[in-house]
Amino acid sequence: MALRWYSVVVDCADVKAQARWWATALDWRLIHETDDECIIIPSWVDETVMRETPWERIGPGMVFVPVPEGKTVKNRLHLDLAPHTSQDRDAEINRLLDLGAHRVDVGQPEGPGWTVLADPEGNEFCVLSSRDT
Repeated sequence: MALRWYSVVVDCADVKAQARWWATALDWRLIHETDDECIIIPSWVDETVMRETPWERIGPGMVFVPVPEGKTVKNRLHLDLAPHTSQDRDAEINRLLDLGAHRVDVGQPEGPGWTVLADPEGNEFCVLSSRDT
C-alpha cells in the first residue's frame, strides 16, 4: 500500500491572493475558494483523469490557509520548479518577477544552476535549469 502525496499546505496572510498568484505562476486552476482555504490543482487534472489514474499516481495540489503570524525565517521546505528544455528559463524567471516574485539570498553559492525567488508573501522557491524529464 502506498500513501498519496495529496497536497502542499501554504500558511499565508491572504489566502485568496496567494492562491491566485500560485495558480497563475504554475498555470493551475483554482477549485475551491473561501476566506479560510483556497485550493489549486494542475490544469490538466479533470474528472476523466481522476477516474482513469490510479489513486497514488495523481500529483499533489496546493492548499492555502490563513495564519495570524508573518513569515520570519527561511523556509525549511520549498518547491523546486523547472522549465522544459523548450522554454526560455530566463523568460520564465522574468514572468514570475513580473507577477510579484522577488529574488532572495538564502546563502546559495554563486552561479549554482538555480535561482532562488520568493512569492509575494516571502515563501522561497527555486527555478532550476531547464529539464526534459
